[in-house]
Amino acid sequence: MTASQLDQLLVERVNSQQEIVDVDEPVIKLVIFRLGEQYFAFTGASIKEVIPGDETIYYLPAMPASVEGVMNVRGDIESVIRLNALLQLTSNEANAGTHSNTANNSNTSTILLGKGKSMQSGLRVDQLLDVVDVPESQLKEAPQALPEYLQPFVTSLLSFNNLAVTVLDLDAVFAAWLAGQG
Repeated sequence: MTASQLDQLLVERVNSQQEIVDVDEPVIKLVIFRLGEQYFAFTGASIKEVIPGDETIYYLPAMPASVEGVMNVRGDIESVIRLNALLQLTSNEANAGTHSNTANNSNTSTILLGKGKSMQSGLRVDQLLDVVDVPESQLKEAPQALPEYLQPFVTSLLSFNNLAVTVLDLDAVFAAWLAGQG
């Protein structure tokens, strides 16, 4: 290779590097999970901890059907809520492959410890898929065609690994639960 050819290659390399623009796009952390056959997410800021699904849950009598029970998290007693009733998913659909009693929960079942403005609670999900940083531009506005029962909870939609993921507002979920839904 001659010196002029080498110089030309170096100039081309420098020019090609100048064309690369590094843009720091705002990202949002999402905790993506499966509930029945549907996929949902909460913002990472609203989920304090991910707890294995085989954690011991203690049944409490006279609680709403959506309350699975309570658990001990390093000395703090936390309730565990089943999202399926609140999101109007049938028990069979929401517990596909799992059992509602604590001794037989599937290994893929997970409890997300969520903290909202009004309360903190564990949320039973069928499977935790991923915790990811997603560019905000990938979040799409929730369409008006959403089922009416989901509209109060949905903030946006996302396509993640060819799956339609519904991003939920944890504060809206907790507010609905406190209002007696589910």
